[in-house]
Amino acid sequence: MRIALVSGNREKLPDAVIPFGLLYVAASIPEKHSRKMIDLCFEDDPKAALAAQLREFEPDLVAIGMRNIQNTDYSGMTNIVNYYRELMNTIRDTTQAPVIIGGSGFSVIPSELMETLRPDFGISGESEEAFPAFLMALETNEGFDKIGNLFRFEDGLLLKNPPPPDFIDMRTLPRPDRSLADPRYSEQFGIESLQTKRGCPLQCDYCTYPIIEGRVGRTREAADIVDELEFLSGQPNVHHVFIVDSVFNLPRTHAKSVCREMIDRGNTMPWTCYINPLGFDAELASLMQRAGCAGMEVGSDSGYDPVLKRLRKGFTTQHIRDLHALALEYDVPDCHTFLLGTPSEDFDDVLRSLEFIVDLDPFTAILMAWVDDYEALDPELAKRRLALREKIHRILDDNKNDFPWWAIPALEVNYAPELFKTLREHGLHGPLWQHLRGRAPARAHRRKRLRATAKP
Repeated sequence: MRIALVSGNREKLPDAVIPFGLLYVAASIPEKHSRKMIDLCFEDDPKAALAAQLREFEPDLVAIGMRNIQNTDYSGMTNIVNYYRELMNTIRDTTQAPVIIGGSGFSVIPSELMETLRPDFGISGESEEAFPAFLMALETNEGFDKIGNLFRFEDGLLLKNPPPPDFIDMRTLPRPDRSLADPRYSEQFGIESLQTKRGCPLQCDYCTYPIIEGRVGRTREAADIVDELEFLSGQPNVHHVFIVDSVFNLPRTHAKSVCREMIDRGNTMPWTCYINPLGFDAELASLMQRAGCAGMEVGSDSGYDPVLKRLRKGFTTQHIRDLHALALEYDVPDCHTFLLGTPSEDFDDVLRSLEFIVDLDPFTAILMAWVDDYEALDPELAKRRLALREKIHRILDDNKNDFPWWAIPALEVNYAPELFKTLREHGLHGPLWQHLRGRAPARAHRRKRLRATAKP
C-alpha cells in the first residue's frame, strides 16, 4: 500500500518539534509498503499543500498524527479542533483513500474526536504494534476486532476495541525514522527529541500521559539510549536534545544509570528533561550536572498545598523548595510550570500560589491559566471558565514588570515569536527559558512583593 503519513501540527512556540510519535510509527511499517511524510508545520497554506501532495502521491491510506488538542500556551483549543476538521475535509475532497487518525492529542478524547472529525478509523495510545496489525486487516478486510484500542464506524455506530493486554516493550522498538523528518526542524531550531522510557505511575488528576502511555513504566537500556544520543550529537544542525519522558527521574535508578552512561562516554551534548520533585536527590542532581544537563522543567503546578493535594500531585510545596535548593547547589537551572485556576481552585488560591512563586524565586516560572480539555467541545464550559482566566491574566499583567523571570505565554511575556527569533539569531539553542536571566538567578527580585489587586 501507499501510505501518506500526515503531521498536522503547526505549533512553533517555543520550538517546532519533530513529529516524534509519527516517526516511531513510520519505523514500524513493513518495508513492502510505500511511505510519504506530509508535514504541514512549515507550510504557508497547509490545506493547499496537503491536497497537492495527496494528489501527487495517490495514497491507499491516509494516516493523520494529531499531536495536541490545546495550544501550547494553554490559551485554548477550539481552533485546533476546527483546523483538523478542515484537514479532514481537504483529504475527503482530494482522495477516496480511507483515513485513520492517532497521536497523543487524539488519545486524550478519542471517542469525541471520532464523532467530531469523522475519520474512518482511529487508534488511541501506542500505535507501533497496532498500526502494522491494522495494515494487515485493511489488506485482508478482516481482523479489525482484534486490534487493541482501534476505533471504527460500522453502520454509523462508533465501535471501540478494548486495549491490548500488554504495553509495548521499549527495548524491542526500532528508533524513530528520522529520515522522514523535515530538515528545517534542525536547521531552524537546532533541537532534537529523545525518549528513554514510557509510562507514568503518578496519579496527577488532570494529566494525559497515563492515558497516552499507560501507568506501567517501561525503560530502555541506558547503553541504547546513549547510542541514540551520540547519533544525534553527530548531526550537523543538532545543538540540544530534549528528553521527552513524562518524568525523567522516575524511576530514579534508571535516570541515574542513564546519566552515568553519559558521563562514562564523555557526553558533550546539552540536554533538558522533565523532573518531578519526588525522587529528586543530591546524587541525581550531581549526576545530571556532570552528564551535561542544561536545565530541568518541573511541573510544580501550584504553590498551595491544598491545591496540590486536590490535583493528586503526591508532593508538597516543601518538596518543590527542596528541589530548588538542589538546583541552586548543583547549578542545574530549574523552570517551574504553574497552572493557575485549576478545577475547584478559586482566586484566593491563585494568590497563594503567586506569593509562593515570588518567594521561591526559581530560575524561571512559566505561568498559565487552566484550560479544560473538554472546552474544545463544550462552549458553555468554556464560557464559565473564561471569567476566572481573565482575572488571572489581569493580575499577571499587573506584576509582569516586577518579575522579569516570569514567562506568561498567553500574554506573550517572555514567550513571543520575535523574542525567540532574536535569541536564536544570537546563536542560543535549547529551551529558550534557559536564556531569560543568564546562568545566575537574579536574587534581587526575591524581595519584591506581589501586587495582589487585580484591576476590575
